Amino acid sequence: MHKATSCTKAVEMIPDGATLMIGGFLGIGTPKRMIEEIIRQGKKNLTVIANDTGRPEVGIGKLVVAKLVKKVIASHIGTNPETQKQMIAGELEVILTPQGTLAEQIRAGGYGLGGVLTATGIGTTVAEGKQTIELQGKTYLIELPLHADFALIAAHRADYLGNLEYALTARNFNSVMATSADIVFAEPDHIVPVGVIPPDAVITPFCCVDYIIERSN
Repeated sequence: MHKATSCTKAVEMIPDGATLMIGGFLGIGTPKRMIEEIIRQGKKNLTVIANDTGRPEVGIGKLVVAKLVKKVIASHIGTNPETQKQMIAGELEVILTPQGTLAEQIRAGGYGLGGVLTATGIGTTVAEGKQTIELQGKTYLIELPLHADFALIAAHRADYLGNLEYALTARNFNSVMATSADIVFAEPDHIVPVGVIPPDAVITPFCCVDYIIERSN
């Protein structure tokens, strides 16, 4: 099946109020063209699940500056003063989650697990209002799975079936997010014929990807 589509058509599928998982780490491995198109089309009231909110001029930070995001679930916001400003003003809900816990919550959502047990956050504000369980004399938080309507991920190369290869640390959250959304958009740097990507270099298989974003509209 040929999965290539334009960035414009892909973003048209995303309704206002959607929950998006967006890959990247401070803009590295973030689907930049899709973010620009979301801004151009003016999608709003979005919930974004991501490692961070980038910087005001980089990656997810651009969505925050454009005030298209109503809620963020992320591991940190320290590099984006605009996120902090909107949070303090009550314009943006921010849920801060330890980075490892966030990754495992996303993985749990993709793998069909009921939750994640972690000692990280016990005795802190992270634990407020959450269930705990005691095992072998140790207390753990029960962190629930995360799932999204859409995952927007970036890759180094894709073939037209949707097999993905990542470039070094640009992989970050992308591969795990590809398992935990109803519809997955992959924005590769290059689209190559099937067979060009060596099988053992494929990190995200085609069955996890719904659409490949072409280089031009």
